[in-house]
Amino acid sequence: MSGGSLDGLGYRGATVVLTGGASGMGEAAAHILGDLGATVHIVDIAEPKVACASFTRLDLGDFAAVRAAAAELRKLGPIDFLFPIAGVPPHNVGALACMAINYIGTRLFTEEMLPAVKDGGSICLITSTAARGWQHHLAENLEIVGIAEAEQVRDFYHANPDKLRDGYSPSKELLTVWIHQAAIGLAESRRIRLNGIAPCATGTAFMEESAKHLGQAFMDSYPHPLLGRMPTGEEQAWSLLLLASPLNAAVTGAVLATDEGNVGGTITGALKPSYMQAK
Repeated sequence: MSGGSLDGLGYRGATVVLTGGASGMGEAAAHILGDLGATVHIVDIAEPKVACASFTRLDLGDFAAVRAAAAELRKLGPIDFLFPIAGVPPHNVGALACMAINYIGTRLFTEEMLPAVKDGGSICLITSTAARGWQHHLAENLEIVGIAEAEQVRDFYHANPDKLRDGYSPSKELLTVWIHQAAIGLAESRRIRLNGIAPCATGTAFMEESAKHLGQAFMDSYPHPLLGRMPTGEEQAWSLLLLASPLNAAVTGAVLATDEGNVGGTITGALKPSYMQAK
């Protein structure tokens, strides 16, 4: 897709750092960003297939490596857009590693990169419909978000494995709460916007792997009221990039539901919540 008519989105000539660009929504976002004229630097544990200006191999669960990688990547600054959007399901890595990658490492990477993000820049993350219960666990989530050191958060969950649940849902809840909270300080001090999208089940390799564990009943009962199917990685990537665009100058601390109406429909009763328990 040519980005020539979409320069108003603000990506042409921009410096972008993106985690998770080797697959799924991250790969789709990296591809679109390249088409839009951005200079894209990809960070992932696997080598990306999409063309990029540089690739940094990184395991977000290795906090020392996160700090070292960020120290090198800060040299790319000023960075216009930061997309820390890598994520894993818990099924293959376990609940604690899932938490370490999806929340602890992602937050650490973001904070380590902040000195290189330009004032007035944009950061956008990916949470999930799995974070729909964040307000029900708000006191606990705020307690965890208040822990600044990555190692201390990991130690907390290592000592309290019952609070991990599946590892995935709480990691996405914590990202949601952190976005809502941290956005204010970034806005006031540096005019940086911090937002996120919350996708539903999406047609990527991530979901294909998850489906093996969630079961066919879950997949068959999952509603798709808008599209009649799962969104594609590219469709989710466009929502991410549109939200992060400077055209959304008044938007920060927002988590945009890109879920075909699932969470809102369930809360209001327009959709039956039984699919959430189907296994």
